[in-house]
Amino acid sequence: MSSNKAQEPAILGIEEYKTDAKWLKLENIKWKDQEGKERNWEVANRTKRPEAGVDSVHILALLHHPSKPVSTIIIEQYRPPTGATVIEFPAGLIDEGEDAATTALRELHEETGYGSGKAGEGNASVKEVSDVFVKDPGMTGANMNLVTVDIKLGENDPEPEQKLEPGEHIVKRVVALKDLHSILKDYAKRGFAIDALVGSIAQGYQLSNQFA
Repeated sequence: MSSNKAQEPAILGIEEYKTDAKWLKLENIKWKDQEGKERNWEVANRTKRPEAGVDSVHILALLHHPSKPVSTIIIEQYRPPTGATVIEFPAGLIDEGEDAATTALRELHEETGYGSGKAGEGNASVKEVSDVFVKDPGMTGANMNLVTVDIKLGENDPEPEQKLEPGEHIVKRVVALKDLHSILKDYAKRGFAIDALVGSIAQGYQLSNQFA
């Protein structure tokens, strides 16, 4: 029987592998586990992170229409690492000097056209900024905030136009929140990849209705 007592794991040092990559870096983390054994862990991280310490935001937009059920916005975007078009929430990197709420409203307007307050684009307000979430922590230290945004629409508001930057190819889709789970199932059957955050929100909403 081992007499070793469990101890807190600790980072001993981080070594960056030299590459020509512009946006990402590959690192080797030297760390000590709960048994005191020294180990190595390879990770990929962004080369820059804002001073606030959070990489990005993902946006759960809630569209409130006078005569329609509450809807949300999903986007279709081809992602080379997956070799597939991914169904995601609008999202973007946090610029230096921005907070999560500011980034969320900016990215939402660019990718979907919603949220400027102009006629047809809806009045947007940040309802909640989540705690910091990690993404795929076995491979990367990348993190994010989930920002929930309320958008108030008029009865006859037209669909706003996206404000995409050159080279961006994003298809937006407004879907009833109650139908999100089944819509994602259909996307998956047609060969689309489903972002884990979108899938988790849809699954959680489905379960909440089953066990409420």
